Amino acid sequence: MLRDSARDRAGTAIQLSTSCRCPEKETAGSLSRGKDLARTHRRRAGAARKTRRASGAHSACARLRTCAVALAPAPAAAAAPEPEAARWVMSAQGDCEFLVQRARELVPHDLWAAKAWLITARSLYPADFNIQYEMYTIERNAERTATAGRLLYDMFVNFPDQPVVWREISIITSALRNDSQDKQTQFLRSLFETLPGRVQCEMLLKVTEQCFNTLERSEMLLLLLRRFPETVVQHGVGLGEALLEAETIEEQESPVNCFRKLFVCDVLPLIINNHDVRLPANLLYKYLNKAAEFYINYVTRSTQVESQHQGAQDASDLVSPSKRSSQKYVIEGLTEKSSQIVDPWERLFKILNVVGVRCEWQMDKGRRSYSDILHRMKDLCRYMNNFDNEAHAKYKNQVVYSTMLVFFRNAFQYVNSIQPSLFQGPNAPSQVPLVLLEDVSNVYGDVEVDRSKHIHKKRKLAEGREKTMQSSDDEDCSSKGRNRHIVVNKAELANSVEVLESFKLARESWELLYSLEFLDKEFTRICLAWKTDTWLWLRIFLTDMTIYQGQYKKAIASLHHLAALQGSLSQPQISGQGTLEHQRALIQLATCHFALGECRMTCEKVLDLMCYMVLPIQDGGKPQEEPSKVKPKFRKGSDLKLLPCTSKAIMPYCLHLMLACFKLRAFTDSRDDMALGHVVVLLQQEWPRGESLFLKAVNKICQQGNFQYENFFNYVTNIDMLEEFAYLRTQEGGKIHLELLPNQGMLIKPSSPPVGLLQQEFLPVLPPSIQTADRHHTVTRGITKGVKEDFRLAMERQVSRCGENLMVVLHRFCINEKILLLQTLS
Repeated sequence: MLRDSARDRAGTAIQLSTSCRCPEKETAGSLSRGKDLARTHRRRAGAARKTRRASGAHSACARLRTCAVALAPAPAAAAAPEPEAARWVMSAQGDCEFLVQRARELVPHDLWAAKAWLITARSLYPADFNIQYEMYTIERNAERTATAGRLLYDMFVNFPDQPVVWREISIITSALRNDSQDKQTQFLRSLFETLPGRVQCEMLLKVTEQCFNTLERSEMLLLLLRRFPETVVQHGVGLGEALLEAETIEEQESPVNCFRKLFVCDVLPLIINNHDVRLPANLLYKYLNKAAEFYINYVTRSTQVESQHQGAQDASDLVSPSKRSSQKYVIEGLTEKSSQIVDPWERLFKILNVVGVRCEWQMDKGRRSYSDILHRMKDLCRYMNNFDNEAHAKYKNQVVYSTMLVFFRNAFQYVNSIQPSLFQGPNAPSQVPLVLLEDVSNVYGDVEVDRSKHIHKKRKLAEGREKTMQSSDDEDCSSKGRNRHIVVNKAELANSVEVLESFKLARESWELLYSLEFLDKEFTRICLAWKTDTWLWLRIFLTDMTIYQGQYKKAIASLHHLAALQGSLSQPQISGQGTLEHQRALIQLATCHFALGECRMTCEKVLDLMCYMVLPIQDGGKPQEEPSKVKPKFRKGSDLKLLPCTSKAIMPYCLHLMLACFKLRAFTDSRDDMALGHVVVLLQQEWPRGESLFLKAVNKICQQGNFQYENFFNYVTNIDMLEEFAYLRTQEGGKIHLELLPNQGMLIKPSSPPVGLLQQEFLPVLPPSIQTADRHHTVTRGITKGVKEDFRLAMERQVSRCGENLMVVLHRFCINEKILLLQTLS
């Protein structure tokens, strides 16, 4: 009934407006009709006022429609709607819907007219949400920050239960948490900033209450804590505990997860740096423990995924890392940007300092180095027994956590420097891994005794020197592992000084943590909770540390643990290709067994490693590079070396180990031609460094009067050695009986007919270093004096092989004669 009354009034208004547009001369009759019409209109208007008082808004809407029609520009006569059509349109839509729809239609053509419609509508219907929301939509789409903010505030205050409002607020708060910098996101952030602070806080709290996802709720509450620090006291600790509880409920396998990241990196700094938040000491230690576990695992995470080999390895690498495909490290549940943490170690030590201040530790002012921190902890340990129980517990935690973090920081720095492939992707700057080994470079220096002394005395001296590095694990490791020098080439490790300092600090930190029972107990408890026995990188450091300390039996056990751990973590390898960690373990096992005097085990590990060697391609005619003849400075105790994991560096070291093992057996009172023959073959490496030892072998052969080694012509290609053995067959050389030919005549046949040693055309095929008159004279002197024809031919063929790549020959010797070599040491 009310809507019909509104339509009647609107129709009357339209008729009046139409009659006002016709300026005809009025007659008496028309004037009478106008008066009658006016009286009728006044009666209807009086009735409308009564109705308006009852119906209010409906009557106002009708008046607004009437005025709108009356004031609207007159359209063309053909397009003007009939009054009946207008009545039909108004009856099809509700009052408010009509106004909103009319405003929407005007937005594309006349924005200001649309806004005028909505402003008038809101004054008539202040309680209608659709009108308010439509006004907000227009201002938001036009990106008018201030106006849209006011309208959003009005909706939030007047219509708090509308789902559309919360959907809009959710979009805005998502923009606040979003890392994107696009135009729309920036506008939404600016819109939020226009709201009063109280409204912002209340809005964020209510949005948080409506979040059912733990991670999303935590991020919303974190946003509140960051914008309104005063809320940290009320919500900070609760949020932290909720995140730790969610981590437990979700059964996260790794401490590097979205819940722990939000707690450690975002919530914890807000809590501990707010002095209004009172926290007991045990809760601070709990939070420090959680933070340390997270940051250490985050820093030492692997950014690589093992993949199958595709193509052959680089020929110059012995143990180059497996071909791996990298992936961006993203914590599940977080964005890539949110997963990246800048300066994690710096953040961790800041947390340590804040916790120390709040727990009233003995702290130093200003920033101190890791060495200073460790020195301070050593001093504190000296007075621990003088404190009462409360102070003792407090300073015990200070020593444990401070020393522990110094240990992990420097142990990581050391391993990251010697084996960066554990932590870096393949696109990182390439660096050859390094491995810590006993220094056996003095393997040639054992015959510098007076030759007039008896052989057995020389052997005793040689064995004494050889065993200087051997030690028993029953000795005190602290005195044994101190003052050992690590040799490293600066060309292979640019920051060698810093790396060795990190190794020293980590080692001293470890020793301090195990120096007192209560420190040992607490540190062991933490390590068990963190499952540090599964950390591959830490096992590498601990192995190197035990080798440094001379605890070789413990080092061997650690290496077996390392191999088992690496095997459980890596993907299956293609046949013939060992992993970097496996080959590191083999060479370190070899050096440990050698240090313990276990020669057969040393040789076994070396020969196993030889199967993985990929020799560099060299020109066979090129002579081996002359080794450095700089004598190392004498140091008390044996040295160690950090060698690069390449064939060029590791294979010579392996041959040194084998030479040292066979040398001990070859130069004994009892006769062992097989061991002596192996020594002769191995002495070809780095010639003439082993010349004095070779002469010692020749002297022993002369004392024996005969010598049998059937592999001689298979593997001896050194021209000086060939000359010496040829001379031994002559009258002047003692006419020594030499059995150097294989029983079945398995001579290596040359690719060309044998050439006489006296012919001048033979000389060009020899390396330039051996084309000397005295050496040629020695060979001819030994061969042309009526020796047996087969020996002479074999020697001539052998001389023609002098240009072969010696490392290839020695590698073939290790592979082909593996069983024979191990039998010799049995």
